[in-house]
This record gives sequence, structure tokens and C-alpha cells, in this order.
Amino acid sequence: MHAPAAVAQGRWRVAVPRALAPVALFRPEGELQVLEGAAMGTSWRVSFVGPPAAVPSARRAIVQILDRVVAQFSPWEAHSELNRFNATPTGTWHIASADFARVMACALRIAEETEGACDPALGALVDLWGFGPASRREDIPTASDIEQTLRTSGWRHIVQNHAGSFSRKAPARLDLCGIAKGYAVDLVAESFRASGVASALVEIGGELSGYGIKPDGMPWWVAVDGDAGGETPILVGLHGLAIATSGCERHFVHAGNSYSHTIDPRTGRPIDNGMVSATVLHGSCMQADAYATALMVMGPEAAIAFADAHALAAVIRYRAEASENISERVSTQLQAMLDD
Repeated sequence: MHAPAAVAQGRWRVAVPRALAPVALFRPEGELQVLEGAAMGTSWRVSFVGPPAAVPSARRAIVQILDRVVAQFSPWEAHSELNRFNATPTGTWHIASADFARVMACALRIAEETEGACDPALGALVDLWGFGPASRREDIPTASDIEQTLRTSGWRHIVQNHAGSFSRKAPARLDLCGIAKGYAVDLVAESFRASGVASALVEIGGELSGYGIKPDGMPWWVAVDGDAGGETPILVGLHGLAIATSGCERHFVHAGNSYSHTIDPRTGRPIDNGMVSATVLHGSCMQADAYATALMVMGPEAAIAFADAHALAAVIRYRAEASENISERVSTQLQAMLDD
């Protein structure tokens, strides 16, 4: 296995897992097939190694999975499971589907682990700031509206029992957009593995998961978006890894100020901590998705401290106070991958 010419010439910093699964060492039989489409308000692309005859069934499987995720987690679908939960009276129990229970268990665990930096129950605040199904705002919410909404928002209002059902102690509304896309990536990748596909790369809206190698013996190379301070860009070999990036690409401008779609659960307001993006590598795209959001909320110092404490491979980009220049910091775990 060799690196691309650009890597050999030093135009990339290359990160690969420190331990490779056996499937990463054998070239798969078949040809490279590429499927593309649109779902979940974004685009998707799946590359896999197999015969042309496998393409129709592969496309059907992808579409079925993505339709299922939309039906469960979309805040824009009136009858989605998420919206049905949000409509239940407080104190009543919602018997969750297997997918819903799996995502919620992960979301609540990471909410607790990050002290709410990634919070699945900020739906009312997301709507208040105009980033949900409601229309975009032409102004900003009042301090009173923010405080009132904040009081009844947050993961601590969500209760889970041993039977996998969920309830609300207050009218907090779920918004799982920060984790559902990563979950969809995981489901598609799991489906391909289960069907015997030896090598695949799944991408939905910029979140990716890959395993195996391509017919030419190369891994699924993925570039980390952006550069900072003249740093050489990072190239990741997705050998059984997923990668997710959270950034400030969704925002609106009012009175000369930019307001990010990422809400700080502590203030009920869009983040204003200098963060530009956070990228996380993990075995699970769902978890990488959630952790990337959490790092954005934490801010540069706390984000790297958290990543190091929890052995997360992560890179963050941020603007220091009163500076337009973008700086970069890499977690210890990712640096070890770059050094190998």
C-alpha cells in the first residue's frame, strides 16, 4: 500500500488508524461502483467494491435506510417519531422504536459526558433562533424569550426507563439533527457490511465512514476541510473509521453580527467563542457527529482538554480573540495517528 503522489511529496499530513483490521490488508474483488442521491436535506454518495449487478439492490437498501431515518428523526416531517415525542404531554411515556432508543441512549450519554455541550433537547431554542422548521428570523429573540425557552429546554428534562421508553419532565423539545445524520451513515455502512460488501465509503452531507480498501490497494482517503496558519492539510485513511465535522456554515447576519446555528446550551444563544470547525474521528459516525458539536460549544481550550481526556482523535480550527487569522489545534490521539 502506498500513499498518493501528493502525500509522498509532503503536501499532506497523513493520519491512519494505529491498528488495522484484517480487511484493510486484502484487496477486494470487483469493480468500484458509485451511487449518489439526495435525502435529509442534503446529498449522499456511496462508493463500494462489487459487481455492476449489485448496484440496483444497493441503491434500494440505501434509499430504504434514509427514508427510515427521515421518518424517525426529521423535525420537518409532521408525523416523524421525533415530532410525535415532542407532542406527547409531559409525564407520559413514549414507547420508542429500536432506532429511536439507540440514538437517544447515545445522545443522552454524550450529553452527560460533555455536561450538556451536546444537548439533544434544544429543539425549542433551535426554533426560537430560526434554525428549525419555522421560518428564518429577520431579527434576534429578546432576552426574555431566550430565558423563558431555556428554562424548559435541555437533556436533564428527558427521562429514560429500563424498557427503552422516554418521557419529559418539562416541555423540552428534541432536535436530533446533530446526531441523526451520523447515525444514518452508520446504518448504511452496517448494511453494506452485513450484505458481504468488503469495502465501502459512505458519505451523507459531509459525514463519512469507510472500511476496507479500493481495488487499487489504496485506502479511502478523505481530506479534512480547511487549513489554518499555513499548516499542511490533513489526509485521513478511513480504515474502519468515521469522520464528522461541525462548523458555522449555517448562520444568519443581523445588525452586522453573525449568529451560528450551533446553540450554547448554557446561554441559549448561538456560540460566540471563536470556533470555526471541529472534526472528530471515531469508530461510530453517530458519536463523531455528536462529539464534534460538543467541541464547537466548548471552545478551543476546553475542546482540546476534553478530547485528550477522552482519547478522541480531533482537530479544531478557531480564531483567537481580536484576530482574523485561523489557528489549529490537534488532540493527542490524532497527533499519534499523524506521527505513526
